[in-house]
Amino acid sequence: MQKALAYFVCMNRNRKMVVFHILGWALFCALVVAFVRGFGQSFSSFGVLFFLMFVLVYAALFYTNALLLLPRFYFRKNYLAYFGAIFLLLVAVYFSRPFENLVLHRGEGMRKEELRFRKPPPDFDLESSPEEERGKQPLRLDIVSVVLFVAVLSVSSVQQIVRQWQTSERRAAQAEADKVTAELLFLKAQINPHFLFNTLNNIYSLAITKSEHTPDAVLKLSSILRYLTDDVRHDFVPLPSEVNCVRNYIELQKLRINRKVTLEFAVEGNIEDKKIAPLLFMTFIENAFKYGISSHEACTISIHIRADERSIHLFCKNRIFDREEEETMREGVGISNAKKRLAYLYPEKYLLNIDTQKEHFTVDLMIIT
Repeated sequence: MQKALAYFVCMNRNRKMVVFHILGWALFCALVVAFVRGFGQSFSSFGVLFFLMFVLVYAALFYTNALLLLPRFYFRKNYLAYFGAIFLLLVAVYFSRPFENLVLHRGEGMRKEELRFRKPPPDFDLESSPEEERGKQPLRLDIVSVVLFVAVLSVSSVQQIVRQWQTSERRAAQAEADKVTAELLFLKAQINPHFLFNTLNNIYSLAITKSEHTPDAVLKLSSILRYLTDDVRHDFVPLPSEVNCVRNYIELQKLRINRKVTLEFAVEGNIEDKKIAPLLFMTFIENAFKYGISSHEACTISIHIRADERSIHLFCKNRIFDREEEETMREGVGISNAKKRLAYLYPEKYLLNIDTQKEHFTVDLMIIT
């Protein structure tokens, strides 16, 4: 699907470029015709042939520069070869004098027919060509041909340089997008094993104690695994799927915690039409259960998820207990992981406030949808 879309975009861009070139050359021809007719004479059928040759000369110059000289020499920083080739083209235009030839031949057929009905000067050769007449005069600068040379070359160069810049920008943007995608996949890969490791440890503890809740815990784990394998591959998942994973995880935690721990979990608002990055909430909630539970002190873990028309809100609060330095470092990695994912997936569309005052760890996250 993505390849087909890219092909369509490329074809559409090429069509626009063809139309742009056709319109550009039509404007060029119109300006030249208007300028030549300003000399007071129209084109004869013979003059049209020279007009086409004139246009072909500058078209050849335009595309030789755009498709050959710029890519082969200029963009490869071989400036000496590039400007040497441009100088040779300028010399060729100077001596071929395309505009002067066009003016001399624009009404040649009509000129001869007119002179047959008029009495020409005694020394005038009726059959002489404009080249022969011009050859009798000293060579002078065809300033219009040189000006057109510079103009056509400039337009050709600017167009290709802009196109090259746009291509470089697209490649840089694609490289950055690929980098972000790779880092997001890496961050997800960090989440899943850590999350599963803790959950399996909980079920193992239930199995060791031969708890009657072990089968139910296995079912809830299978639901979580289904979520991890089916949905986590995507950048965004339905919010109900994330909430269901959170609910199953909390139910698993209830099987291992003692009565001194009070759990508060609530979901408010319409969550059906919302989407969220997978396991984003789980990072903070798992953190609360890991570091906010004590086996000998009373504590409360509060988790509230709310959705409205414009935002998704997570509030998570747990008490802080002293832990070993290694555990504190692992906590820092989890929070850092979540911050990076938020920055990548919700640039300037989220507010995250983490408060560690008054013996409580509080996470207040709002995502603008």
